[in-house]
Amino acid sequence: MICVERTVGLFVLLLFAAACSKNDGQEPSKASDVFEVPAHFPPPVYHVGEVGIGSGGFELGKRLFYDSRLSRDGTISCGSCHAQVHAFADHSSALSVGIDGNISKRNAPALTNLAWYPDFMWDGGINHIEVMPIAPLTDPNEMDNDLSELVNYLQQNTAYPDEFEEVFGSKQIDSQKILLAIAAFQGSIVSYRSKYDDYLTGQSQLSALEMDGKNIFEAQCSSCHSGVLLTDFSFRNNGLDSTFADAGRATITQNEADMGKFKVPSLRNVSLTNPYMHDGRIPTLRQVLDHYSEGIVESKTLDESLRDGLALTEAEKDALVAFLQTLTDYELLGDSRFHEP
Repeated sequence: MICVERTVGLFVLLLFAAACSKNDGQEPSKASDVFEVPAHFPPPVYHVGEVGIGSGGFELGKRLFYDSRLSRDGTISCGSCHAQVHAFADHSSALSVGIDGNISKRNAPALTNLAWYPDFMWDGGINHIEVMPIAPLTDPNEMDNDLSELVNYLQQNTAYPDEFEEVFGSKQIDSQKILLAIAAFQGSIVSYRSKYDDYLTGQSQLSALEMDGKNIFEAQCSSCHSGVLLTDFSFRNNGLDSTFADAGRATITQNEADMGKFKVPSLRNVSLTNPYMHDGRIPTLRQVLDHYSEGIVESKTLDESLRDGLALTEAEKDALVAFLQTLTDYELLGDSRFHEP
Protein backbone atom coordinates (compact mmCIF):
# COMPACT_ATOMS: atom_id res chain seq x y z
CA MET A 1 0.00 0.00 0.00
CA ILE A 2 1.20 3.54 -0.59
CA CYS A 3 1.34 6.56 1.64
CA VAL A 4 -0.68 9.63 0.74
CA GLU A 5 -1.14 13.03 2.27
CA ARG A 6 -3.55 13.05 5.22
CA THR A 7 -7.07 13.52 4.00
CA VAL A 8 -8.86 16.42 5.63
CA GLY A 9 -12.47 15.86 6.56
CA LEU A 10 -14.80 12.97 5.88
CA PHE A 11 -17.03 12.22 2.95
CA VAL A 12 -20.60 13.31 3.61
CA LEU A 13 -22.61 10.09 3.84
CA LEU A 14 -25.33 9.61 1.25
CA LEU A 15 -28.76 8.68 2.53
CA PHE A 16 -30.78 6.72 0.01
CA ALA A 17 -33.62 4.27 0.39
CA ALA A 18 -33.40 1.16 -1.74
CA ALA A 19 -35.75 -1.68 -2.43
CA CYS A 20 -34.75 -5.20 -1.45
CA SER A 21 -33.37 -7.31 -4.28
CA LYS A 22 -32.72 -10.98 -4.85
CA ASN A 23 -29.41 -12.66 -5.56
CA ASP A 24 -29.68 -16.25 -6.75
CA GLY A 25 -32.94 -16.55 -4.87
CA GLN A 26 -31.48 -15.21 -1.63
CA GLU A 27 -31.82 -11.86 0.08
CA PRO A 28 -28.55 -9.94 -0.49
CA SER A 29 -26.21 -9.67 2.48
CA LYS A 30 -26.38 -6.31 4.23
CA ALA A 31 -23.45 -4.66 5.94
CA SER A 32 -25.68 -4.12 8.98
CA ASP A 33 -26.33 -7.88 9.14
CA VAL A 34 -22.75 -9.01 8.47
CA PHE A 35 -20.96 -6.48 10.67
CA GLU A 36 -20.60 -7.72 14.22
CA VAL A 37 -19.31 -5.95 17.32
CA PRO A 38 -18.08 -8.76 19.60
CA ALA A 39 -19.07 -8.34 23.23
CA HIS A 40 -15.43 -8.35 24.35
CA PHE A 41 -14.38 -5.67 21.81
CA PRO A 42 -14.40 -1.90 22.42
CA PRO A 43 -16.85 0.29 20.49
CA PRO A 44 -15.82 0.68 16.83
CA VAL A 45 -14.61 3.95 15.35
CA TYR A 46 -16.61 3.37 12.16
CA HIS A 47 -20.17 2.09 12.39
CA VAL A 48 -20.52 -0.07 9.30
CA GLY A 49 -24.22 -0.69 9.78
CA GLU A 50 -24.97 3.04 9.83
CA VAL A 51 -23.29 4.29 6.67
CA GLY A 52 -26.57 5.21 5.02
CA ILE A 53 -26.51 2.80 2.08
CA GLY A 54 -29.28 0.43 1.16
CA SER A 55 -29.69 -3.30 1.10
CA GLY A 56 -27.01 -5.04 -0.90
CA GLY A 57 -24.24 -2.52 -0.19
CA PHE A 58 -22.09 -5.25 1.32
CA GLU A 59 -22.52 -7.44 -1.76
CA LEU A 60 -21.76 -4.55 -4.11
CA GLY A 61 -18.64 -3.74 -2.11
CA LYS A 62 -17.55 -7.36 -2.24
CA ARG A 63 -17.96 -7.48 -6.00
CA LEU A 64 -15.89 -4.31 -6.38
CA PHE A 65 -13.23 -5.64 -3.99
CA TYR A 66 -12.72 -8.75 -6.11
CA ASP A 67 -13.10 -7.16 -9.57
CA SER A 68 -9.70 -7.01 -11.30
CA ARG A 69 -11.19 -4.70 -13.92
CA LEU A 70 -10.90 -1.88 -11.39
CA SER A 71 -7.17 -1.80 -12.19
CA ARG A 72 -5.94 0.05 -15.27
CA ASP A 73 -5.11 -3.11 -17.24
CA GLY A 74 -7.76 -5.37 -15.71
CA THR A 75 -5.30 -7.72 -13.97
CA ILE A 76 -5.23 -6.72 -10.28
CA SER A 77 -8.07 -6.55 -7.75
CA CYS A 78 -8.03 -5.57 -4.09
CA GLY A 79 -8.35 -9.27 -3.37
CA SER A 80 -5.19 -10.01 -5.35
CA CYS A 81 -3.08 -8.63 -2.49
CA HIS A 82 -5.51 -9.30 0.36
CA ALA A 83 -6.42 -13.00 0.33
CA GLN A 84 -9.06 -14.37 2.69
CA VAL A 85 -7.02 -17.54 3.33
CA HIS A 86 -4.28 -15.31 4.77
CA ALA A 87 -6.60 -13.13 6.85
CA PHE A 88 -6.84 -10.66 3.95
CA ALA A 89 -3.07 -10.05 3.80
CA ASP A 90 -0.62 -10.81 1.00
CA HIS A 91 1.23 -13.97 1.96
CA SER A 92 2.97 -14.46 -1.35
CA SER A 93 5.67 -11.80 -1.19
CA ALA A 94 7.28 -9.14 0.96
CA LEU A 95 6.09 -6.44 -1.44
CA SER A 96 3.00 -7.04 -3.54
CA VAL A 97 3.12 -7.14 -7.34
CA GLY A 98 0.87 -4.67 -9.12
CA ILE A 99 0.06 -4.09 -12.78
CA ASP A 100 2.86 -4.53 -15.32
CA GLY A 101 4.84 -6.42 -12.70
CA ASN A 102 5.45 -3.26 -10.69
CA ILE A 103 6.42 -3.71 -7.05
CA SER A 104 4.61 -1.86 -4.27
CA LYS A 105 6.47 0.22 -1.72
CA ARG A 106 5.35 -1.56 1.45
CA ASN A 107 4.03 -4.88 2.66
CA ALA A 108 0.26 -5.30 2.25
CA PRO A 109 -1.32 -5.48 5.75
CA ALA A 110 -4.28 -7.60 6.80
CA LEU A 111 -7.71 -6.02 6.26
CA THR A 112 -9.49 -7.22 9.39
CA ASN A 113 -11.17 -5.20 12.14
CA LEU A 114 -10.75 -2.00 10.12
CA ALA A 115 -13.86 -0.50 11.73
CA TRP A 116 -11.75 -0.04 14.88
CA TYR A 117 -8.86 1.75 13.15
CA PRO A 118 -8.40 5.51 13.75
CA ASP A 119 -6.15 5.77 10.68
CA PHE A 120 -4.72 3.61 7.91
CA MET A 121 -1.55 2.68 6.05
CA TRP A 122 1.80 2.02 7.68
CA ASP A 123 2.37 5.76 8.06
CA GLY A 124 -1.19 6.72 9.09
CA GLY A 125 -1.52 8.92 6.02
CA ILE A 126 -5.23 8.17 5.57
CA ASN A 127 -7.68 8.95 8.34
CA HIS A 128 -10.94 7.33 7.23
CA ILE A 129 -11.95 3.90 5.99
CA GLU A 130 -13.99 5.36 3.11
CA VAL A 131 -10.92 7.14 1.74
CA MET A 132 -8.50 4.25 2.11
CA PRO A 133 -9.21 2.48 -1.24
CA ILE A 134 -8.08 5.57 -3.17
CA ALA A 135 -4.48 4.67 -2.38
CA PRO A 136 -4.28 1.21 -4.01
CA LEU A 137 -6.68 2.16 -6.80
CA THR A 138 -4.52 5.07 -7.97
CA ASP A 139 -0.99 4.00 -6.98
CA PRO A 140 1.03 3.48 -10.19
CA ASN A 141 2.72 0.47 -8.61
CA GLU A 142 -0.58 -1.16 -7.64
CA MET A 143 -3.83 -0.74 -9.61
CA ASP A 144 -2.80 2.50 -11.37
CA ASN A 145 -6.30 3.69 -12.25
CA ASP A 146 -7.85 7.12 -12.43
CA LEU A 147 -11.05 7.54 -10.41
CA SER A 148 -12.83 9.25 -13.29
CA GLU A 149 -11.86 6.41 -15.63
CA LEU A 150 -13.06 3.91 -13.05
CA VAL A 151 -16.42 5.66 -12.77
CA ASN A 152 -16.77 5.64 -16.56
CA TYR A 153 -15.99 1.93 -16.73
CA LEU A 154 -18.56 1.04 -14.07
CA GLN A 155 -21.19 3.32 -15.61
CA GLN A 156 -20.80 1.63 -19.00
CA ASN A 157 -20.78 -1.88 -17.55
CA THR A 158 -24.04 -3.73 -18.17
CA ALA A 159 -24.54 -4.91 -14.59
CA TYR A 160 -23.10 -2.26 -12.27
CA PRO A 161 -25.62 0.60 -12.84
CA ASP A 162 -28.50 -1.66 -11.76
CA GLU A 163 -26.55 -2.79 -8.70
CA PHE A 164 -25.75 0.78 -7.72
CA GLU A 165 -29.42 1.65 -8.14
CA GLU A 166 -30.37 -1.14 -5.72
CA VAL A 167 -27.96 0.25 -3.14
CA PHE A 168 -28.12 4.02 -3.67
CA GLY A 169 -31.44 4.56 -5.44
CA SER A 170 -29.89 5.79 -8.69
CA LYS A 171 -28.06 4.29 -11.65
CA GLN A 172 -25.69 7.25 -11.59
CA ILE A 173 -22.28 6.11 -10.30
CA ASP A 174 -19.67 8.35 -8.70
CA SER A 175 -16.46 7.79 -6.76
CA GLN A 176 -18.08 8.45 -3.38
CA LYS A 177 -20.59 5.65 -3.89
CA ILE A 178 -17.80 3.30 -4.96
CA LEU A 179 -15.83 4.05 -1.81
CA LEU A 180 -18.87 3.71 0.45
CA ALA A 181 -19.65 0.28 -0.99
CA ILE A 182 -16.07 -0.97 -0.59
CA ALA A 183 -16.09 0.34 2.99
CA ALA A 184 -19.30 -1.59 3.68
CA PHE A 185 -17.51 -4.80 2.68
CA GLN A 186 -14.07 -4.19 4.14
CA GLY A 187 -15.42 -2.75 7.37
CA SER A 188 -17.51 -5.86 7.91
CA ILE A 189 -14.49 -8.20 8.01
CA VAL A 190 -14.28 -8.75 11.76
CA SER A 191 -11.87 -11.29 13.23
CA TYR A 192 -12.93 -12.39 16.72
CA ARG A 193 -13.25 -16.19 16.76
CA SER A 194 -9.74 -17.39 17.58
CA LYS A 195 -8.75 -19.72 20.41
CA TYR A 196 -7.52 -16.64 22.24
CA ASP A 197 -10.99 -15.07 21.94
CA ASP A 198 -12.51 -18.25 23.34
CA TYR A 199 -10.07 -17.98 26.24
CA LEU A 200 -11.00 -14.34 26.86
CA THR A 201 -14.71 -15.17 26.86
CA GLY A 202 -14.33 -18.21 29.10
CA GLN A 203 -15.12 -20.79 26.42
CA SER A 204 -11.69 -22.42 26.20
CA GLN A 205 -8.42 -22.85 28.06
CA LEU A 206 -4.90 -22.28 26.82
CA SER A 207 -2.32 -25.04 27.08
CA ALA A 208 0.50 -24.68 29.59
CA LEU A 209 2.90 -23.59 26.84
CA GLU A 210 0.39 -21.13 25.39
CA MET A 211 -0.27 -19.70 28.85
CA ASP A 212 3.45 -19.26 29.41
CA GLY A 213 3.60 -17.43 26.10
CA LYS A 214 0.67 -15.22 27.07
CA ASN A 215 2.38 -14.24 30.31
CA ILE A 216 5.64 -13.44 28.50
CA PHE A 217 3.71 -11.50 25.87
CA GLU A 218 1.92 -9.41 28.50
CA ALA A 219 5.22 -8.67 30.24
CA GLN A 220 7.31 -7.96 27.15
CA CYS A 221 5.08 -7.02 24.22
CA SER A 222 1.76 -5.61 25.40
CA SER A 223 2.99 -2.05 25.87
CA CYS A 224 2.64 -1.76 22.06
CA HIS A 225 0.41 -4.70 21.14
CA SER A 226 -2.22 -3.89 23.71
CA GLY A 227 -5.88 -4.62 24.30
CA VAL A 228 -8.15 -7.06 22.57
CA LEU A 229 -7.16 -5.66 19.15
CA LEU A 230 -3.50 -6.31 20.01
CA THR A 231 -2.29 -2.87 18.90
CA ASP A 232 -2.27 0.59 20.44
CA PHE A 233 -2.27 2.12 16.90
CA SER A 234 0.82 4.15 17.76
CA PHE A 235 3.78 4.77 15.44
CA ARG A 236 7.16 3.45 16.57
CA ASN A 237 10.66 2.77 15.35
CA ASN A 238 11.23 -0.90 16.17
CA GLY A 239 14.93 -1.02 15.47
CA LEU A 240 15.19 -2.26 11.89
CA ASP A 241 17.63 0.36 10.53
CA SER A 242 20.04 3.09 11.55
CA THR A 243 19.15 5.20 8.50
CA PHE A 244 15.85 5.21 6.69
CA ALA A 245 15.20 4.67 3.00
CA ASP A 246 11.52 4.92 3.95
CA ALA A 247 10.82 7.82 6.32
CA GLY A 248 7.61 6.20 7.58
CA ARG A 249 5.44 8.44 9.73
CA ALA A 250 7.71 11.40 9.01
CA THR A 251 6.46 11.32 5.41
CA ILE A 252 3.13 12.55 6.79
CA THR A 253 4.15 14.72 9.73
CA GLN A 254 7.39 16.13 8.23
CA ASN A 255 8.80 15.77 11.76
CA GLU A 256 12.34 14.43 12.14
CA ALA A 257 11.30 12.80 15.41
CA ASP A 258 9.02 10.47 13.38
CA MET A 259 11.74 9.18 11.04
CA GLY A 260 11.59 5.42 10.69
CA LYS A 261 8.38 5.07 12.69
CA PHE A 262 5.58 2.85 11.43
CA LYS A 263 2.20 1.86 12.79
CA VAL A 264 2.15 -0.92 15.37
CA PRO A 265 0.21 -3.66 13.55
CA SER A 266 -2.47 -5.81 15.10
CA LEU A 267 -1.19 -9.31 15.85
CA ARG A 268 -4.51 -11.01 15.15
CA ASN A 269 -3.93 -13.86 12.68
CA VAL A 270 -0.22 -13.01 12.76
CA SER A 271 0.85 -16.58 12.00
CA LEU A 272 -0.89 -16.23 8.60
CA THR A 273 0.33 -12.81 7.56
CA ASN A 274 4.06 -13.37 7.04
CA PRO A 275 6.40 -11.95 5.88
CA TYR A 276 6.62 -9.27 8.56
CA MET A 277 7.47 -5.60 9.08
CA HIS A 278 6.49 -2.65 6.90
CA ASP A 279 8.68 -3.94 4.08
CA GLY A 280 8.19 -7.65 4.63
CA ARG A 281 11.86 -8.22 5.33
CA ILE A 282 11.44 -10.87 8.06
CA PRO A 283 10.05 -14.22 6.84
CA THR A 284 8.95 -16.00 10.05
CA LEU A 285 7.59 -15.33 13.50
CA ARG A 286 10.63 -16.93 15.08
CA GLN A 287 12.90 -14.55 13.20
CA VAL A 288 10.77 -11.62 14.37
CA LEU A 289 11.42 -12.70 17.94
CA ASP A 290 15.12 -13.09 17.15
CA HIS A 291 15.10 -9.50 15.92
CA TYR A 292 13.50 -8.15 19.10
CA SER A 293 15.80 -10.24 21.28
CA GLU A 294 19.16 -9.87 19.55
CA GLY A 295 18.79 -7.76 16.41
CA ILE A 296 17.71 -4.26 17.47
CA VAL A 297 19.53 -1.53 15.52
CA GLU A 298 20.21 1.76 17.31
CA SER A 299 19.00 5.07 15.86
CA LYS A 300 17.90 8.47 17.14
CA THR A 301 14.20 7.63 16.96
CA LEU A 302 14.38 4.05 18.27
CA ASP A 303 11.57 3.32 20.71
CA GLU A 304 12.87 3.61 24.25
CA SER A 305 11.31 0.30 25.26
CA LEU A 306 13.60 -1.47 22.78
CA ARG A 307 16.93 0.14 23.66
CA ASP A 308 18.11 -3.03 25.40
CA GLY A 309 16.12 -5.52 23.31
CA LEU A 310 13.80 -8.07 24.89
CA ALA A 311 16.49 -10.63 25.80
CA LEU A 312 14.29 -13.66 25.20
CA THR A 313 15.52 -17.20 25.83
CA GLU A 314 14.88 -19.90 23.24
CA ALA A 315 12.28 -21.46 25.53
CA GLU A 316 10.52 -18.11 25.85
CA LYS A 317 10.48 -17.75 22.08
CA ASP A 318 8.89 -21.21 21.80
CA ALA A 319 6.20 -20.17 24.24
CA LEU A 320 5.57 -16.86 22.50
CA VAL A 321 5.14 -18.54 19.11
CA ALA A 322 2.69 -20.99 20.67
CA PHE A 323 0.67 -18.10 22.11
CA LEU A 324 0.74 -16.10 18.88
CA GLN A 325 -0.68 -19.10 17.04
CA THR A 326 -3.77 -18.94 19.29
CA LEU A 327 -4.60 -15.61 17.62
CA THR A 328 -5.58 -17.33 14.34
CA ASP A 329 -9.27 -17.05 13.47
CA TYR A 330 -9.83 -20.18 11.38
CA GLU A 331 -13.55 -19.50 11.04
CA LEU A 332 -12.80 -16.23 9.24
CA LEU A 333 -10.69 -18.05 6.67
CA GLY A 334 -13.62 -20.18 5.57
CA ASP A 335 -16.46 -17.71 6.10
CA SER A 336 -18.49 -17.86 2.88
CA ARG A 337 -19.79 -14.33 3.35
CA PHE A 338 -16.35 -13.02 2.38
CA HIS A 339 -15.57 -15.43 -0.45
CA GLU A 340 -14.85 -14.14 -3.90
CA PRO A 341 -18.19 -14.02 -5.79
